[in-house]
Amino acid sequence: MKKSLLVVALLSAFAPVLAQAEAGDIVVRLRAAYVNPDEHSKLGSVSAANGLGGSSAAIGSDARLTVDNNTIPELDISYYITKNIAAELILATGTRHDVHLTKNSASAPLGGILGNEDLGSVNILPPTLTAQWHFNPDQMIDPYVGAGINYTHSFDRSLKTTVGNYPIHIDQNMFGAVAQAGVDVNLGSGWLINADVKYVTMNTNVKVTLDNGATWKKIDDLDINPWVFGVGIGKKF
Repeated sequence: MKKSLLVVALLSAFAPVLAQAEAGDIVVRLRAAYVNPDEHSKLGSVSAANGLGGSSAAIGSDARLTVDNNTIPELDISYYITKNIAAELILATGTRHDVHLTKNSASAPLGGILGNEDLGSVNILPPTLTAQWHFNPDQMIDPYVGAGINYTHSFDRSLKTTVGNYPIHIDQNMFGAVAQAGVDVNLGSGWLINADVKYVTMNTNVKVTLDNGATWKKIDDLDINPWVFGVGIGKKF
């Protein structure tokens, strides 16, 4: 009997603390986010179509662009429209990624311009807005799923070929869809631990100029499509 009363007392003590999510609540989370591009490059075929490559020319039909990974801080703000539905604005800092040109064939690059090489890096800012469904907003373990839109702004696109220093640009503005899943672990007093994963569709045109910017030719239709894995803490207000 004493044990039963103790359990009831503990549950009564913690229930008001964990029952936090209500319409109008705001949650601020700070995460460490690992950005892992799942890129798909069409460098060989697109370059061939625009007279800059192909299986019998410079770049080779198997040529592709690759984008490296990065870890960045990520801040998000969630507003609970109802107990279960929240809108989340994700304000990640700019993420910088190195870009590489890779080809499997041994064919020589066209005019000695494009071969296996590091092209430099790009700096992108990807604010994201999602709508979430929280399954157990009143419980300690609260999993959720979400979907939304992403806007990516590239404010540093200074890629160049090693030979000739020919400038390469990607689109300055990109839009895409976002799928999200995660879990909040409510610790009490409004604090929580969060784990989150997102998949972002992100497509950009890649262009090169061989005449000091007089004309730009498209060399790739690049899908960057990053997976974003985040872990962090949050506070509910």
